[in-house]
Amino acid sequence: MPEPIVIIGAGGHGREVEHLIRAINAVRPTWTVSGFVDDAPTAAATALVRRLGSDIIGGLDEIRTRPPGAYVIGIGDGAARRRIDALMSESGWWAAVLVHPAATIGHDVELGPGSIVCAGVTATTNINCGRHVHLSRTCAIGHDSTLEDYVTVHPLASVSGTVHLHAGVTIGTTAAVLQNLTVGAGSVVGAGAVVVNDVPAGRTVKGVPAR
Repeated sequence: MPEPIVIIGAGGHGREVEHLIRAINAVRPTWTVSGFVDDAPTAAATALVRRLGSDIIGGLDEIRTRPPGAYVIGIGDGAARRRIDALMSESGWWAAVLVHPAATIGHDVELGPGSIVCAGVTATTNINCGRHVHLSRTCAIGHDSTLEDYVTVHPLASVSGTVHLHAGVTIGTTAAVLQNLTVGAGSVVGAGAVVVNDVPAGRTVKGVPAR
């Protein structure tokens, strides 16, 4: 019997999560989307959600008064996911893990609660992902890597083997992090950058090589 789930965030990423759930259900009926949660939905987002056959059922404060169940955060910003995760967990809700059927997940890959793995992702082996890690379309994660809580890896990015991405790191579209490197908490690797040295916490780096 499919289980109810709410999607937090009615923007483009949230609606892509709804598409991911459809793909999962096409293989095996697993989830029923109860609706989207958004504190300040635009008229355009509301209309687009309704075109998907769903609706915006309220904001965070309202949903947290309801009996708890499964949720997923369809928001690309890691800091926002951290804040929402704390609120929902306090209210007894639990974070679902969503993996697209077209993703390739190897042996001994741990996905923490709330993780989202999109179509075309490749994660090889002996990888550890924390809470609410988002792996966007066609990105690649190499062996023996650690992705801490709220990490975001954007489409076509490549994280090489034995890389450590600390909490809240964002890896931009088509960026690459070479093997055996560390990216410090809250840092951002810009789109198309190539990281060849460790990145300290709280930095934004870009370019080839990334600086």
